Amino acid sequence: MEAQATAKFIRVSPRKTRVVAKNVVGKPVEDAMNILKFTPQKGAEVIRAVMRSALANAENNTSVNVDALVVKQVIVNEGPTWKRFMPRAQGRATHIRKRTSHITVILAEN
Repeated sequence: MEAQATAKFIRVSPRKTRVVAKNVVGKPVEDAMNILKFTPQKGAEVIRAVMRSALANAENNTSVNVDALVVKQVIVNEGPTWKRFMPRAQGRATHIRKRTSHITVILAEN
C-alpha cells in the first residue's frame, strides 16, 4: 500500500531541494523525519511538512501500519519561475529568477 502527498508552487529552488531529498529516500519514516528536522536547509522544512501530510493520508485514507512505512520516493519537479529585475549601474538591469518547486513524497510499506 502507498500513500502520497504533494505541495505545489513552493518558493524554494528545486536543485537545492533535490540534494536534501536524496538523504531520506529508502529510510524509515521516523528516521527520515529526524534527519529533516536537523537539516538546516529551507527545503528540509518543506519536505518534512509534505511527509507529515503523506503520513496523515496513510493513517486516514488507508489501513496501513504507520510505523512500518518507508520513504519510497521524493520527487522534486520545477514549478513556474518568477521573473524579476534588479537595477544595476548606468541604467542597466539584470534578470533575477525566483524558482519554485512541486514536491511529492511517496510512502510505502516495507
